[in-house]
Amino acid sequence: MVNTTRSSVQKVSIVIPSYNEETSLKVLLDELGYFLKIFEYKYELVFVDDGSTDNSYNILKDAALKDPHIKVIKLRRNYGQSAALLAAIDNSSGDVIVPLDADLQNDPNDIPKLLNLIEEGYDLVSGWRKNRQDRALDRKIPSMIANKLISWVSGIKLHDYGCSLKAYRKEVLQGTRLYGELHRFLPILASWNGAKVTEIDVNHKPRMFGKSKYGLSRTYKVVLDLLVLKFLSNYATKPIYFFGGFSWVSFLFACMLTLWAVYLKIFRDIDLDGTPLLIFSAVFVIVSVQLLLMGILADLVMRTYFESQDKKTYQVKESININHTEWATIAR
Repeated sequence: MVNTTRSSVQKVSIVIPSYNEETSLKVLLDELGYFLKIFEYKYELVFVDDGSTDNSYNILKDAALKDPHIKVIKLRRNYGQSAALLAAIDNSSGDVIVPLDADLQNDPNDIPKLLNLIEEGYDLVSGWRKNRQDRALDRKIPSMIANKLISWVSGIKLHDYGCSLKAYRKEVLQGTRLYGELHRFLPILASWNGAKVTEIDVNHKPRMFGKSKYGLSRTYKVVLDLLVLKFLSNYATKPIYFFGGFSWVSFLFACMLTLWAVYLKIFRDIDLDGTPLLIFSAVFVIVSVQLLLMGILADLVMRTYFESQDKKTYQVKESININHTEWATIAR
């Protein structure tokens, strides 16, 4: 739901997924301790230990026992950043959620800047690491290409989808499920649901401890997730159109190849036994039928998904007197 009027922030949930960051966590807790002394909002810290194999959980556990503002969730194994972030969101009670990386590269002092924009009426404020402190070859350049591609496909113009430091109104995340690397696409999902999205420059610090969990291998995953996101956006409730379109194209190829084979046989007197045209025609017909059947099955799965869980294929932005019925009397 878009929030077009200025509204105050009551409580902020700062959520921090972590995986094998024991050295960084010690510094981060001290850094947050100093920052929160001057923080003007009610707050909670929600840490999610994503199956760490080091001493991360014990550090977080000790901190939580000393400070009731700190929540700690330990996952059974390493599920990935999207799942850890979702676990943090599901266990947050603030009306605004601010994710923060545990590797010390995000600056907590930027959080008030994001919250100011939330109070001005935005539903989601995304950080932009304009002066990013990472290696160019395997981090900055692939990220720049990915950001351009994501903006082009989604139509949402942001410079830095990969920046974890963002601020979300809790309601724009309701019902959101995160799979794969979809956490970086939250601004797109929110915008498609009518949220008011903007971005702001944030500080980015060099990594002090450990090494990044991401590299070039993540690029192809982002591309695949982007394809899934585009499919869900345009065809989630009508998958037969997607598969049916490819089925139609495949059938046209089969028809053209068949006509070309007939032309060569009749007008050129070419023996078709020496050409693969008929084989290709048969293959394209089979592919066309398979795609059509996949579309029908996907359509049935979609209907089962919505109807079995009583889910709606729409979202209501605003309503008036929807739960209040007053019957009019017709004058006679």
